[in-house]
Parts: sequence; structure tokens; C-alpha cells
Amino acid sequence: MRLNGRETRTIWRDDEGRGVWVIDQTLLPHRVATRRLEDCAAVETAIRDMVVRGAPLIGVTGAWGLALAVADDPGDAAIEAACARLLATRPTAVNLRWALERLRAWLLATAVAERYAVACAAAERIAEADVATCATIGDHGAALIKAAAQRLDRPLNILTHCNAGWLATVDWGTALAPVYKAARDGAKLHVWVDETRPRNQGASLTACELQGESIPHTVIVDNAGGHLMQRGLVDLVIVGSDRTTRAGDVCNKIGTYLKALAAHDNKVPFYVALPASTIDWRISDGVADIPIETRDPREVTHIAGCAADGSLVEIRLTPQDVAARNDAFDVTPARLISGLITERGICAANADALSRMFPDLAG
Repeated sequence: MRLNGRETRTIWRDDEGRGVWVIDQTLLPHRVATRRLEDCAAVETAIRDMVVRGAPLIGVTGAWGLALAVADDPGDAAIEAACARLLATRPTAVNLRWALERLRAWLLATAVAERYAVACAAAERIAEADVATCATIGDHGAALIKAAAQRLDRPLNILTHCNAGWLATVDWGTALAPVYKAARDGAKLHVWVDETRPRNQGASLTACELQGESIPHTVIVDNAGGHLMQRGLVDLVIVGSDRTTRAGDVCNKIGTYLKALAAHDNKVPFYVALPASTIDWRISDGVADIPIETRDPREVTHIAGCAADGSLVEIRLTPQDVAARNDAFDVTPARLISGLITERGICAANADALSRMFPDLAG
């Protein structure tokens, strides 16, 4: 996808040495910079501090973190320890566990001397698979968008929450991939972009992506979505997922549940775009079984931005030493979801539909 007019991805291997390069997303949209991650500890920090974020990208970055750990020590105990450290960085997004479990199994079945080469090749395969998967999600979702747009004599208004575009994956994205594909096919669209407090991934990252693709969009405060739906200004909602249960409950950035409730009340279709790697087949009840990450309250009490002189600054929003709570995700029950857009097509958000869509994975 395009960033500052250049085609790029979020993560790529260092061709001249050990390690990977990533876009530092904590600086976007005000500054475009890359960061080299040369060992597992650097990857842990990048994931925890949200230099990289988004469930699919966290999974790919975690796979590279394990590969770099193997470069230092390819033994079984070191692999197990690295997996445990990486898993602890972001507990909610299941793609991290999915990628690490796959890579761990391959490595433990490989001769020690060959493990680093195998780990690097596997991490690259996981990254390429993510690109292909997101592109296919985009194709299925674009068909839905184009069909809806054809019925209107004005641009189709789509609301999205947080950032589930290419910056949350290796390329294309999940919830925004259908938007990009449909727009490139000529569909007339407009996107309402939730600011998505407390880290403002909508106002910073989603708006940055849509600007790069020249797609009309408007940033709104998080609580405006229901108001716009009441006035017929939202035709479709598409969001991403950090973990989806086998029964179709979806865990996504905090505030998603409220959008789903508003959409349900106003009869606005509410879709979730996700790869199969985001489905946690081990659990059925999202509210009871998905661990919700609680992050630093400073993300709530402070906000970062760009000063008039172009410098990046952080300011406090609240009184000094005020208490704050920062739950990073919430769970949207399957009953509020119109459909799940996956790499294999669109299905209902329930156990039977998911099992039919993924019979090889449902078990």
C-alpha cells in the first residue's frame, strides 16, 4: 500500500544483516520512520509498546521474534522461553499465539543446526500468507460494498473503528482491504473514521491510510457514530477483530461493542473482517473467556500530537494524579454481527456457519 506516495509494507527482512525492519507506528502520521529489530528483546518491546500493532501484524512480528531468538540459541529450552516472553507482550490478540505455536512446532521437529534457517523461511511464509489472505478478504468484502454502492445515487457511507487497515497487517489490511479493493474498482465511497481513543489509531493511522489512497473520509469523535446512524448517514459498518470465538463473538478495540449496539438499533449492517488465524477455536464465550488487556492509564490521561513547530509532544488531559482505567478491548456478541468477512467468503457469525466455512480448522 502507499505511504507518503511510496509503496511499502509494515515489516520486511533486513537484507544486509540479521533482523527485520518495521514502520514505527507510534510516530505516525506526523513522522514516517523505520526501526530495526535485531533480536527477540527488541521485538518484545516493539510489540508491547505498539511500535507494531494489529493482530495479524503482531503475529508476523512475533514469528520473526522467535526466529531471532533461535539465532542466539536454537535449543529447545530457549525456544520455549522465547515463546513465553513473546506471548506475554499482548495477551488479547490470538494471532500471536497462532503464529508462535505453528513456528514452535516446526522448529522442535527440525535438527538444531537447521533451526535458524527454517525459522526465517517460516516467518517469511507467514508474512506472505498474511498478504494473500488480506487481499482475498478484500475481494470478498469489496463485492459486498460494490453491491451496496450500486443501489445508491450517492457515495456509500462506511463507518470503521480503530485501525484495521494495512498498518495492522503486513499489507492490505482486514476491515479496510474491502474498502481499498472496492475503491480501486470504481465504487464511490466515503468513510467515517472514529478517532478511537485512547490511542487514536483511527484519527492517526486510518486517516493516514485513506489519505494515501485518496479515499474520501471524515474523522469523527468516538461517540458520534450512533448519532450519524440515526440520521441515515451510515450505510455499513466494517471493523476488524483481535480474537473471534468459535461461536462468532468478536473481540476488538474498546468501543466496538457500542458501535454494534447502535448499528443494531438503527438496522445498519455490521460486518467484521478477519483471517482464520484470528479465530480461537478453543473458546465459545467471548465475554467469559477472552483475556482483555489492561494497558497503562497514561494512555487515557495523556495524549500525543504534533506541535506547531512540527515536534511531537505529549500533554496531560486530566488533573494531576487522577485515577484512570484503560481496558484496551471489548467483546461484541455474535447476535449483533451481520456477517464475518473471511478469506474463504462471508458467513454468519455463529458456530455452525464458521464450522462449515472452516471444516479443516474447527475440529
